[in-house]
Amino acid sequence: MLRRALGLLPRPIAAARARSFSTDLPAAHTADATFMEAWNKVMPNMDPPKTPLSFMHPRPPTPSSIPPKLTVNFVLPYDSELSTKEVDMVIVPATTGQMGVLPGHVATIAELKPGVLSVHEGSETTKYFVSSGFVFIHANSFADIIAVEAVPLDQIDANLVQKGLADFTQKLSSATTELEKAEAQIGIDVHSALNSALTG
Repeated sequence: MLRRALGLLPRPIAAARARSFSTDLPAAHTADATFMEAWNKVMPNMDPPKTPLSFMHPRPPTPSSIPPKLTVNFVLPYDSELSTKEVDMVIVPATTGQMGVLPGHVATIAELKPGVLSVHEGSETTKYFVSSGFVFIHANSFADIIAVEAVPLDQIDANLVQKGLADFTQKLSSATTELEKAEAQIGIDVHSALNSALTG
């Protein structure tokens, strides 16, 4: 019985290997013909609804060799700091530690913690303080950085950071509810990260 079961194992594994990876699929999306046909039968006088694919640009194909530059999109809920900017490297403050991203980096998704995000382009380095967010690194040497809040490091007032840290430390010591403690601890974490970004 065991031999018979073992004989069946290689088949599913071989079938799984035959499947293509997402990077092997065509970059351009195709319309769902079945949906379009059904829509036209039910509502012939009305345009079909737009789907998320209607608003997305086709994914650039994965290059056969590593490109010389990393293409970065850095966006906030209210602004776009960098849009398809070609840079040498970015260093992001991931929750697992500082992560350097170069062209050809393995595809990764990482959560951002409060800290310094630095963008390296030639001999110039631009630094931002980010509060939180995510970074999506794609196999085609594109990186999408989505932050909740970001400020260029040179626009942060060190005196206000020290004052905020003292205020939140005071709030934590006088907090009576769990909510007040959590809010004060978040304030301390962010202001401590701001302080180390300015001093380090």
